Amino acid sequence: MNESVVEVDTQTKEEIIAQQLLEEKEADGKLRSYHGFVGHIITALFLIWSVYQIYANTIGIVDAMTLRTWHLLFLLTFTFLLFPAYKGEKRARRIPPVLDLVLLALTFYAFFYLLTNYISVAKRGGYMNKTDLWVAGLTMVLIFEASRRACRSLMILGFIFLLYNFLGQFIPGDLGHVGFSLKRVLTTMIWGSQGIFGIGIGVSATYIFLFVLFGAYLKYSGFSQFINDISLTLVGRSAGGPAKVAVIASALLGMINGSAIANVATTGTITIPMMKKTGYKKEFAAAVEAVASTGGQFAPPIMGAVGFVMAEFLGISYTKVLIAAAVPAFLYYLSLLFAVHFEAKRLGLSGLSKENIPDALVVLKKQGHLIIPLVVLLGLLAAGFTPLYSAVISIFATIAASWIRKETRMGWRTIVQATVEGARSAITVGMSCAIIGVIIGTVSLTGLGLSFGYVILRIVGSGQLYLGGLMVMLMSTVLGMGVPGVAAYVIVSTVSVPVLIQTGAIPMAAHMFCLIYACLSNITPPVAMSSYVASGIADSDQTKTSLIAVKLGLAGFILPFFFLGNPILLLGSVEGASLLLTLRAVVTSSIGVVVLSAGLQGYLLEKLSIVYRTVLVGAGILFIEPRLATDVLALTLCLFVVIVQLINRSSHHKELAV
Repeated sequence: MNESVVEVDTQTKEEIIAQQLLEEKEADGKLRSYHGFVGHIITALFLIWSVYQIYANTIGIVDAMTLRTWHLLFLLTFTFLLFPAYKGEKRARRIPPVLDLVLLALTFYAFFYLLTNYISVAKRGGYMNKTDLWVAGLTMVLIFEASRRACRSLMILGFIFLLYNFLGQFIPGDLGHVGFSLKRVLTTMIWGSQGIFGIGIGVSATYIFLFVLFGAYLKYSGFSQFINDISLTLVGRSAGGPAKVAVIASALLGMINGSAIANVATTGTITIPMMKKTGYKKEFAAAVEAVASTGGQFAPPIMGAVGFVMAEFLGISYTKVLIAAAVPAFLYYLSLLFAVHFEAKRLGLSGLSKENIPDALVVLKKQGHLIIPLVVLLGLLAAGFTPLYSAVISIFATIAASWIRKETRMGWRTIVQATVEGARSAITVGMSCAIIGVIIGTVSLTGLGLSFGYVILRIVGSGQLYLGGLMVMLMSTVLGMGVPGVAAYVIVSTVSVPVLIQTGAIPMAAHMFCLIYACLSNITPPVAMSSYVASGIADSDQTKTSLIAVKLGLAGFILPFFFLGNPILLLGSVEGASLLLTLRAVVTSSIGVVVLSAGLQGYLLEKLSIVYRTVLVGAGILFIEPRLATDVLALTLCLFVVIVQLINRSSHHKELAV
């Protein structure tokens, strides 16, 4: 029996299902595999790409356009080598198909032309000759073909935006424009700094690549197992322990890998069966994993690399974004933890038995050193070092930390595997960033963002912050469906942030608002990709799982309105905010998400009637308004329900005593 068969035989049913679902839902899961010489060449190319990215972002002197061009050249090369051209294509190969060899040759020609002629075109003041335009057109075709393979849904959206450049002149009203020639569009998209080689691919070539690589190194060092074990020691024995383990582990892993779907497939194979064995319904177990994995995309310290894009858009340091995201992420996971706790109490579920919980001291002794890279990362960021420098040092710190104990030591083969997996994981996100350059370029060229904002403002009216937020919430959720977290945020923020700012939101609140709703599209029907992957692992009904996920994540859907009207919750975003007001805002919003979870799950100190559930949901929503009067009213309603339940419980105990 060969080695590969043995590996399959030792996999659990859930792991096999998760792998199949990952292949179905994510392009990363259905790559070609090469045997022999070509396979070794591709591995070498991944290593070369990684070394170049580290060099260019640290000690190398490489201008932005050169770095972005080389980065996209590598992206296209790997996409045409690894991603199948059509669904039923044979994936096990010795050499690439002839079509892809032709595409690779065209890619090398186009990009070496761009590399060698960009400066001369700039010196000409942007004047394009025929060859420049032909190369620009060829580059556009290559990028769309690569995006079709790596991120099909985003490619379709990009194509719609591209058509808008030409067909917008036929649209009546405020959303129309005068029309643009093919030359003007190609110049903007390829030779300009607002299109494909703009901020999207720029962030991919810097922050995203290095932090995805860092995440891969953490995984291969054994950090994932450490997170799972330490989560078990913290909450495993409490009511609904396995669900709480899923929440904590998925939060910690999700903020690193940046993919909600991959996080579900990774941690869900462990946590979902545990939840089912404890007594949770399979739909609920799948929903918990989906919601927990989704939130990792906006949880510090890494935020799935989205935070770095936000920092670029806002023109501030990443540390400020990290601090601002801390309270929203805390409130999101606080609401989810209490949701699973209240559900466990309502169903009378207990935690795991003592023998199934690892000893905390043993875990810390054997695996505690694996937290060193994160400590190094946070320490360097706090000391004022750039995120790029911090990421690279943290990668080396991961290797060094793994050598502290023999059981976790990363050898040369493991380092190569981590490097290859990290670089490979960056392909889909990178191609997504490339195609959103078309969307950003279109918005910049046509003024679509301003036009769309004007239309929304005319509907909701100036100064209608919450109504404008509601419109943006709906739009953000729709635009983010089926799109990777980074790309979803960029698309949504490009169109929606100006609308929120014009209705009265501060820039940080507007960006964070769009980020959270773009991420939550992973659990929003009809696409709800995280929910569908989790339901496949749990063998549950997809529709029911998705609806329960929305219910569990409802606090997350309401949460952005907390800081939209009360930006003091985004720590550091409001200058001169007093400590007392900040503490009050954090405390009242924390109480708000807890009582909201209680109302939605139907349990507080004991089971709740529909009347008291409605009261608690209303109290939770009242906490959105930052005024003292609404906070006092909400607290009064909460205390009323608590007192009633305490009286009922006391009466019940007396009856039992009699």
